[in-house]
Amino acid sequence: MENTTGERARSPRITVGVMGSAGGRLSDKAVGMATEMGRVIAARGCVLVTGACPGLPHCAVKGAKTAGGIVVGISPALNFEEHCIKYHSPYEGYDMLVYTGSGLMGREIENIRSCDLVVFMGGRSGTLGEFAIAYDEGKVIGILQGTGGIADKMETIVRLVEKETGAQIIYSREPVDLLDRLIAVYKEKLLPYYQTILANSSPDGRPED
Repeated sequence: MENTTGERARSPRITVGVMGSAGGRLSDKAVGMATEMGRVIAARGCVLVTGACPGLPHCAVKGAKTAGGIVVGISPALNFEEHCIKYHSPYEGYDMLVYTGSGLMGREIENIRSCDLVVFMGGRSGTLGEFAIAYDEGKVIGILQGTGGIADKMETIVRLVEKETGAQIIYSREPVDLLDRLIAVYKEKLLPYYQTILANSSPDGRPED
C-alpha cells in the first residue's frame, strides 16, 4: 500500500502518527527534530496523523505542511468550537479535523488505530497512554530518541512491561533513518497483508442488502 507500489488508485496512503509532548518544557532540539519528522513524513508521500494538540505533534504538522503534506487531526472535541475554546487546540495546518467528542484520553484509541505506523517523541503521561495502546495492539512503533520525556526512557519502559504483543519497535535519533526503517517494516509485514485484503474485496465496497 505504499504510494510507490502503483496501488495508489486502489488503496489508501500510508498513515504515520506522531505522538508526543503537548506541553511542558520543549527543547529547541526536540522542536527541530519534530518539525523535521513531519517534513520527512510528507516528503515520503505519507499522511500525518496527530491528536490535533499543541507541542511536538504540532511542530510535526508545521514541518509536514512545508513539504506539501496531508495532515489529519483526531480532536478530543465535539466540534470546532470545543476544539478551539475548551481544549485550546490548534487548527492551523490541518487538512481535516475528526471530532471524536471523547476527551483528551478517550480519543487516544481512534488516534492510534488510524495509523499504520506510530512515532513517539518526548512525552509525558498522555503519551505513555498512547504508547500503551499502540504496544498492546501490536503496532509498528518508532521512537525518536533525543527528544526527551518518555521517548528517551522507552527502552527501560518496554523491559519493565515484560509482555509480548507482536509490536515491533524501532529506535533512532534521526527522523529520516527512523521513517525509512519503519517503511521497510511496513513493506515486509503490513503490505502483503493489505494486498491480500485488496485482492479479496471490492475497492468500491458492496451495497447494503
